[in-house]
Amino acid sequence: MTTPVTARRAGRADRAAVGLPRFLWIPAGLAFALIALPVVGLGLRTDWPRLPELLLSEASLDALRLSLITASCSTAICILLGGPLAVVLARGHLPGLQFLRSVVLLPLVLPPVVGGLALLYLVGRTGLVGQGLDLAFGITVPYTTAAVVLAQTFVALPFLVVSLEGALRTSGQRYEAVAATLGASPALAFRRVTVPLVLPGLLSGAVLAFARCLGEFGATIAFAGSLEGTTRTLPLLVYLARESDVDAAVALSLLLVVVAVLVIAIARPRTVAS
Repeated sequence: MTTPVTARRAGRADRAAVGLPRFLWIPAGLAFALIALPVVGLGLRTDWPRLPELLLSEASLDALRLSLITASCSTAICILLGGPLAVVLARGHLPGLQFLRSVVLLPLVLPPVVGGLALLYLVGRTGLVGQGLDLAFGITVPYTTAAVVLAQTFVALPFLVVSLEGALRTSGQRYEAVAATLGASPALAFRRVTVPLVLPGLLSGAVLAFARCLGEFGATIAFAGSLEGTTRTLPLLVYLARESDVDAAVALSLLLVVVAVLVIAIARPRTVAS
C-alpha cells in the first residue's frame, strides 16, 4: 500500500523529472523576443486612425482576396501531391531515397528568387516544358494567376512533406501489419488505418503550407510578376506600397501578420494536441 510519504516523494520525483533546466530560459526568451519584438514594432509604427481606410482600399482587398484564393489552391495541390510523396519517402524502399529527400527539401534552402527563376526556365515560353505547352496548346503560364499558384506550391510543398513524413515515421507500421494479417489489402489498410493515424500531421503540414503560401514573395515576383488583380498578392502589394506610402505598407504588413497568426492559432494547436 502506498503511504502518503511515498506518494509525496513520487510527486516530487515526477515534478523534478519534467522540470526544465534553468539555463534554457534565457536563450529561449531571447529567441522569442527576436520573433515577437519586430511584430510589436510594426504595431507601434501603424497609423491606427487611418488603418480602416488603408486596409479597405480596393487594391488591398483585391490583393487579400487573391492571396487567400491562391494560397488555398496551392495548399490543396500540396496535399494532393505532397501526401503521396511523404508516404513514399517514409515507407518506400527505393534506391537513392535519401537523395530524393534532399531534392524535395531544396525549396527550403533555396533563395525564393532562385526558385522563381527555375520555374521561369521550366515553364516559361522558351522553357523545357513551357515551350511545348505554348506550341501544342497555346498555354502561357508565367505572369498569370496559375503562375502564382505554382510558385506558392513550389515553396510550400516541403513544409507539408516534412510534417507528414515525420508523422508517418512516428506512428510506425504496427497497426498496418495487424490489418494485413487480417486480410486487408495495402490500399484498404492505407485508407482505413494509415490515413486516420497521420491525419493530425497532415493537417499540421497543411496549415504550415497555407501560412507559407500567404507570405510568399520572391518566387512569385520572379515568376508571376506583379499585375494588379492577376498576380499581385498581399506581400507584393506591401513591397510596392513601401515605395510610395509607408503607412499603407505597414498597415498591410500588420494585416498579413494577423491573418497568418489567426491561421496558425486556429488550426495548429488542434492538430498538435490531437
